[in-house]
Amino acid sequence: MRSMGRGNGTADSDKTVLRRGFLDMRNRLTADDVHAAAAALSGHALELPELAHARVVAAYVSVGTEPGTLALLDALRARGVRVLLPALLPDNDLDWGVYDGPGSLAPVRHGGRMELLEPVGERLGTDAVTGADVVLLPGLAVDTRGMRLGRGGGSYDRVLARLERAGVRPSLVVLLYDNEVVEHVPEEPHDLPVRAVVTPSGVRRFS
Repeated sequence: MRSMGRGNGTADSDKTVLRRGFLDMRNRLTADDVHAAAAALSGHALELPELAHARVVAAYVSVGTEPGTLALLDALRARGVRVLLPALLPDNDLDWGVYDGPGSLAPVRHGGRMELLEPVGERLGTDAVTGADVVLLPGLAVDTRGMRLGRGGGSYDRVLARLERAGVRPSLVVLLYDNEVVEHVPEEPHDLPVRAVVTPSGVRRFS
């Protein structure tokens, strides 16, 4: 399968169409659908050996109809894991703070975007993610090679590039719904495959 460069208009168009389709499917989910999926997803994620042995996990707070992460964050924290959560910067890069429970989160609206829940404590800097044993990634889809389709904002492209520059190799895991594991998503030279995807029905690993 061919790689598609950042400047490839076909790749950009394909990704835009795919993103719209997956977002439309998510928008049809009910609150009960999201809640049930979150509970199942958390249970499967907690069985991952990578998370069982992790001391530091970089994660994120789900919003809207994203696969729910709050139950997973609380379970990791209860295990004694140091959970880092992102705070969006004006240039779309990510700073990081420590998750100390639901009370340590505050809603933040960035321009006209969806309101995000971000950590309220000390900011640790953009490089804090390089100390994570596992990075839990948001996304809209993953293909059979482990290539992830993100939302297109570029924040996690910067995170992955930062990990590469630092020469660290945390386990990359994406959290999705079952119908978001597909045959192929367009890739670009800077894209990195994830090690595993966790969905409400289980875990799939990639070589």
